[in-house]
Amino acid sequence: MVAYQSTDMKTLIISYGFTDLAMKDGSLMATESFCHAEHRGDQPIETTISDAATSAIKPIAAKVDVSLRNGKLHLERPPTPTGIGIEFADPANDALPTDPNDPRTVDDDGDGNPGITVHVKVTEELQGDIYIARREIFQYEVTQQKNLSLIGTVTDNSEQLIIGASNPMFITRAEWIQVPDLNKSPIVLLPVEQSWDCAKLMEQSPQIFPAVPTVDW
Repeated sequence: MVAYQSTDMKTLIISYGFTDLAMKDGSLMATESFCHAEHRGDQPIETTISDAATSAIKPIAAKVDVSLRNGKLHLERPPTPTGIGIEFADPANDALPTDPNDPRTVDDDGDGNPGITVHVKVTEELQGDIYIARREIFQYEVTQQKNLSLIGTVTDNSEQLIIGASNPMFITRAEWIQVPDLNKSPIVLLPVEQSWDCAKLMEQSPQIFPAVPTVDW
């Protein structure tokens, strides 16, 4: 979960997925995969993104720093810049596109539009789609709990640009900045059976995860 704010809106993005932790060549590696994402905001605006777009986020496996803090296992996953809706030759440094015809743009959610599609609903009469290219840059720190869960916070420096829209009025250059208080951007990792898939995770999520907080900061 990541809390963002802009000049005119505050929002939470809640992401669901899997983190596989495994030893490789003497190092603990974290591999992330995503299933579903939801939005909560302080304005009467709904935004939705398809599961196809969410699952297209595929960060490379990252070496995790492991330590003990106050007798508890502590893990730190470093940032791994990852393109979504665009293919980067250098994911950390290549510029994001501003043109939907940029040859690097990829229809990652398979809906026939450039980049990935986000549906925006202001009212029943006023709604439409925006098409974005995004560089996902997140890292997290978690500490093991008595029940073997890992709980901590996420730091997010992702970037995105709107490269098109079904209605030009939805095109904006507003920047989303993470809320400085990282306690508003928690991460909860719970051990589950290896047989779980996205459908099982979403079925069980109301029972196993804390309630989503209100956007009231």
